Amino acid sequence: MQGFDMIGVAGIMGLSFLLMMSLIMLAAFVFWIWALIDILRSEFTGSNKLIWLLAVIMVPMIGMILYWFIGREQKIRVDQEANDP
Repeated sequence: MQGFDMIGVAGIMGLSFLLMMSLIMLAAFVFWIWALIDILRSEFTGSNKLIWLLAVIMVPMIGMILYWFIGREQKIRVDQEANDP
C-alpha cells in the first residue's frame, strides 16, 4: 500500500507542475499579444515600429522583455489635450 501512496503523490506533484507551467505559458502568451497590440497602436520615430515588431515576433521572450523596458519609452507621446475637441 505504501507504494500506491507514493504514486498518488507523484501524480499530484506532476499535475500541479503541469498546471503551474500552463499558467506561466498563458501569461507569456497574453504578454506577447499585449506587446504586439501596443506596438501596432503606437507611433514611433523612423523604422522603430518595424524593428520592435520583428524583435517581438522573431525572439518572443527576449523581444517582449526588451520592449517592456526600452521600447515603451521610445513611443511618441501624443498630447491628450490636443486630441480633445
